[in-house]
Amino acid sequence: MADLRITGLAEEMSSLARLPWAKPLEEWDEEANLTDMRGISRHIVRLVRATDDPESKIYAVKETVPEFANREYGVLRELNNRAAPCVEPVAVLENRTDAAGQELPAILVTHYLPFSLPYRVILSAEITPHEINNMANALALLLVRLHLLGFWWGDCSLSNTLFRRDADQFAAYLVDAETGEFQSTLTDGQREHDLEISLFNVAAELEDLQIAGVLHPEVDPIRSSENVIKRYRRLWKMLKEPQILNPDDRHAVEGAMRTLQDLGFAVEEVEVSINGDKGELKFQPKLVAAGYHQNRLMELLGIQAEELQAKRLLASFDRFRGREPMPKPPIHDSARRWLRDTYHHVMNQVPQELRDRVEQAQMFHEILEHRWYLGEQAGHDLGLDFATSDYILNVLPFRPQTGVSMPGIHEPSSK
Repeated sequence: MADLRITGLAEEMSSLARLPWAKPLEEWDEEANLTDMRGISRHIVRLVRATDDPESKIYAVKETVPEFANREYGVLRELNNRAAPCVEPVAVLENRTDAAGQELPAILVTHYLPFSLPYRVILSAEITPHEINNMANALALLLVRLHLLGFWWGDCSLSNTLFRRDADQFAAYLVDAETGEFQSTLTDGQREHDLEISLFNVAAELEDLQIAGVLHPEVDPIRSSENVIKRYRRLWKMLKEPQILNPDDRHAVEGAMRTLQDLGFAVEEVEVSINGDKGELKFQPKLVAAGYHQNRLMELLGIQAEELQAKRLLASFDRFRGREPMPKPPIHDSARRWLRDTYHHVMNQVPQELRDRVEQAQMFHEILEHRWYLGEQAGHDLGLDFATSDYILNVLPFRPQTGVSMPGIHEPSSK
């Protein structure tokens, strides 16, 4: 009998070794709240904690054949190396046998993505057509980002995606890379093939929900699927096709770059050419990278967030800095004060038992939105502390738990 073989991240080995690999995965115990956070898969999948400690890390465990497990593990590692939005691979387990010595399927283990939900859970709740359109936009952006990295997905679908709140929209993450492969550069034919697969899959998945009676009656599955493709094409055109700019506008190039930054893409290299006969200015993005606001937020404030969350937090910081007297202090001094007096001051007011309801950056965004809402009702601004207290009392307790416990806030509370 061959020994169980585990290939994966060294720091995870002690946790993985304690899990019941000699039992078929369908017989594993799973907490009810974790069952609610996983979607439907063609494979047997379980969400399990590393230990009995309710604060321990959560793994997504999938049974499959060894060839597919090893291939997907390698693809996910490469996607993570390229900073793609996807789950993080942990290990592959082979040579599993049960207590009677019978062979069991291989296992692929990934880290559970905190505060994420599968589309069926999201769409089975009371969700508006506008939010469904936001999910379509998130899926389109995910596919654009993967294609920019030279990755052909081969099975783009809602089922193979996890969604997290990103300010008032969604961020999408690839969760199944079994069919994907890297190319040095994707051809138009390969991209179109991915789009055709996406169009069919998304429409079929939404039609299933429609038949089950859980899809919003105003949502048309075909139109929603087509919206994914339309959004993809708009993004791809802006990122990859030349733009004709006004040569008399001294700030035209900077404006074109800001437009791409607003979409969340840092422009690393451009090509600008001037047509002498017509006097046209042609702006061509050459190298772009996703995560413009995320990277700026991390560099300036040390906060990890989704792209739109980062944009909102940076806007809060910019307003804070704008109120500082002249001459302005160094920007990193302002950043330390904003973290202490605004961000951590707000987050430290959240009771520990409620911190696993909403991811930190998302919660801060929602408190800012709540402040605006309360101000509209009252006819004047009620302040950030009042909005925070009201959010904690009247909003947060009714949010479902969609993530593991938030890490502790290391800044001391403001007294």
